[in-house]
Amino acid sequence: MRTNDDNLIVADDHLARVLEGRALLLEDGGMGTMLQRTGLLAPGAAPETLCLDHPEAVTAVHRAYVEAGSELVTTNTFGASAPRLGGDEAVAEVFAAAVACARAAGARYVGASLGPSGQLLEPWGDLDPDDAYDLFATQARAAADAGADVIIVETMADLGEMTAAASAALDVTRLPVFATMTFGPGGRTMMGTAPDEAARALAALGVHAAGLNCSVGPREAAPLAAAMAPLLGRPLIVKPNAGLPRLEGGETVYDVDAAGFARDMAAVLDAGAAIVGGCCGTDPAFIAALAPLVAARS
Repeated sequence: MRTNDDNLIVADDHLARVLEGRALLLEDGGMGTMLQRTGLLAPGAAPETLCLDHPEAVTAVHRAYVEAGSELVTTNTFGASAPRLGGDEAVAEVFAAAVACARAAGARYVGASLGPSGQLLEPWGDLDPDDAYDLFATQARAAADAGADVIIVETMADLGEMTAAASAALDVTRLPVFATMTFGPGGRTMMGTAPDEAARALAALGVHAAGLNCSVGPREAAPLAAAMAPLLGRPLIVKPNAGLPRLEGGETVYDVDAAGFARDMAAVLDAGAAIVGGCCGTDPAFIAALAPLVAARS
């Protein structure tokens, strides 16, 4: 079905209510966290290629999140760009496989992940904004062709890159577009953008839901969410990490467990979040702990 916007294709009435601000939506948690546990990632290999080489392992991750209560799962395509994969045909192949993996897990909604390009846009780097737009347009088109329900532009630190990615997704698909920036412990993005500035910019882009993910835990995310919520005019997304990351014995560890995550996410929901989940360091146990809180407020 579609919302009142005749150009927008929305999977069902529940997702329409979410986009209208009348219902909550529970997303999934970290993908990289789970794939690392499989032992299938070769050093230097792109995690996205597991959708082709070991689709059963990727589907198992999605299924674990579905069983934990996730209504929307995010495809294993965070870095699936043409330069990284070797061309537009490879992008289409990976997105098709990634969406199929999520569908096989029984996900109600499949969100296609578009992460940062890995290059800095001019004037900080060499990537032309028009070229960035083209890269993201290729990914968004591949996601739509593969049958995704939502495009998720996530973990952006540069508003210029967010503009290129979100604009491309809005231009070349008829799917809802979610967009999230990432803020550090100091409350700004790596490029110095404050949450209120980000909220105004995301609203101006015309995305259908927006907010923040990654970098900080739920306790640090709550005031950022509170700063963004009144300025967005659309559902607020918050997907924090399992607390702040630190190195321990050469490995990245996080300082919040599943119960603590769910407890701290209450303040995030109080701040106005309508679409919630987890990012780095979170796993199905975190989503299972969060699900009753979301259900109680739905």
